[in-house]
Amino acid sequence: MKLFAATALCAALAAAPTLAQPVPKTADGRPDLSGNWSNVSLTKLERPPSLKDLTLPEAQAKALAANDPILRMKLDRGPIDPEAGPPAPGGATGHDAIFLDNGDSFARVRGEYRTSWIVEPEDGRLPLTPLGQQRRREAAAMSNRMDPAGPEELAPNDRCLIGSRGSGGPGMLNNIYNSNYQFLLTRDAFVVIVEMGFGVRAIPILKDKATAQAAHRPAALHPWMGDSTAWWEGGTLVIETVNVHPEQGRFGPIFLSEQGRVTERLTRTAGNEIAYEFAVEDPVHYTRPWRAEMVLTALDGQIYEYACHEGNYALPGILGGARASEGRSAR
Repeated sequence: MKLFAATALCAALAAAPTLAQPVPKTADGRPDLSGNWSNVSLTKLERPPSLKDLTLPEAQAKALAANDPILRMKLDRGPIDPEAGPPAPGGATGHDAIFLDNGDSFARVRGEYRTSWIVEPEDGRLPLTPLGQQRRREAAAMSNRMDPAGPEELAPNDRCLIGSRGSGGPGMLNNIYNSNYQFLLTRDAFVVIVEMGFGVRAIPILKDKATAQAAHRPAALHPWMGDSTAWWEGGTLVIETVNVHPEQGRFGPIFLSEQGRVTERLTRTAGNEIAYEFAVEDPVHYTRPWRAEMVLTALDGQIYEYACHEGNYALPGILGGARASEGRSAR
């Protein structure tokens, strides 16, 4: 009889819905955002042209994920032939697929599989002005530059100034790998350590919105990842960022001018989840304000130091290769 009762109890527990982990609190009663978090996902900032809706049925989301090109490349890649020799000129690529980590599923936000982080406008695309479209073309050309006259012609992430693909923020975007963050929350500050590029945002928390907005530093300073201040609205930490460094603002992927403003909101909805959204206003690069939503999930382990090729030692080789190419062309 006891065995039957124990078995029935185990079956009932197994059938019961999984309860969300409780939200931990700080000493002053705020939701604790501290910890290690990730936004790794097949979902990206903009919606692919092949997908029309913001959400996907579960079956379609899983089918598309299973056929993701990077994931298929990892599964299909055979051993490298040690006798094959180096690739032909122009045939080398940046990363072998084994080093990439795009995730293996689309993100679930508010219980729905999402095709883009952007939720407004409804098409999931950046509402770029003509100048914004020009910035996108210029950024792509800079990323592919093989013959720079000097280091200033290389992308900021290639010079180890910021992380690539907008991973550092504002807003914080997922990358091709290292889509991880460490958060530290105190009563007076919120600190974000970005694994990709190992950037740090130290953001003061003020008593209210008006005080935080008044605390922005002079526009002439324009630091990398911008000038951020924060305040609480109930259980949500709100971060406002202005005056992003001009080189970062021109390079994107979130293009920002001196008029740009990014408002981020972080709400810890469970012990293992933070709801994260951000809104962007910039009449120079966008025809209208736009907004994005994502979920940050808790990591079991620590993030790692990203040394960015150990102090940028690759630059002399890049520039030396460009000068050698120029010398051959001049003969």
